[in-house]
Amino acid sequence: MDRLIYTALSGMNSAMDRQRVVANNLANASTTGFRAEEFSVTPVTVRGPQLETRSLAQGMVRGADMAGGTVRHTGQPLDIALSGNALMALQAADGTEVYTRRGDLRVAASGVLENGDGLPVIGEGGPITVPLGAELSIAEDGAVLARDPATPDLPPQEVARIRLVDPAGSAVLKDIDGFLRVPGGGALPEDPTARVVAGALEGSNVDTAATLVQMVEAQRAFEQRARILSTANELDQASARLMSLRG
Repeated sequence: MDRLIYTALSGMNSAMDRQRVVANNLANASTTGFRAEEFSVTPVTVRGPQLETRSLAQGMVRGADMAGGTVRHTGQPLDIALSGNALMALQAADGTEVYTRRGDLRVAASGVLENGDGLPVIGEGGPITVPLGAELSIAEDGAVLARDPATPDLPPQEVARIRLVDPAGSAVLKDIDGFLRVPGGGALPEDPTARVVAGALEGSNVDTAATLVQMVEAQRAFEQRARILSTANELDQASARLMSLRG
C-alpha cells in the first residue's frame, strides 16, 4: 500500500510542477520575445531487491520552444526583431553572458543600451554605451548608429555593434529567470550572418488556446492522482477491519 501512495504522490508533484510551467507560459503570452518552456515527465523505477512493480514520476523543464513568434512593426527606431535562430547577448547581474530574443531596446540615464528586461546589451567590447542626446538607429547587421542632432546633414556614425550569436550545435538552457544560458558559464559563438529587423518586435511564441488545454489536463491529472490516494486510504481501512475480524 505504501508503494501505491508514493507512486500517486510523485505523480501529483509532477502534475503540480507542470501546472506551474503552464501558468508561467500563459502569464507570458504577451511578453516580447518570450520562449515557451517545455515540460516532460519520466518514469523512474526504484532499484532494489524487490520486484519493480511500480515507477515513480519525475517531471522537469526540458528546455524552451525556440519556434518563432509573430513579428509586428512598431516604427520605433530602437525596436528590433531578430531573424532566424539568432540570439542577442546581454550582461546578467552577475556579469555572465545571457541570451534573449527580446528586442525592445532603450537607453538608460547612464548611456548604456539595455533591453526591456533592464540588462545591458553586449557589443564587441562589452556593454554598449551610446552618446546621450544622439539620434540612434540600428542597422540590419546589428550596428548601432548615432547621429548628432546639431549636424543633421552628416551621416550617422557607427558607435557599436550588437553581439548576435548562433545557438545551433550548442547546449543552451533556459534558466529560472527566463534567460538562455550556456551550461557551465560558456559563451555562444558570434554569428556574422545574423540579421535584425529594425522598427519591429517579435512577440511570444506561446499558443494561448493550446496552453489553456494543457492547464486543464494538468489539473485533471492532479485530481486523478488525488483520487488514487483516497482509494489507497479506503483499502487500508478495509484491510484493518479484516484484520480485526480475524483477531
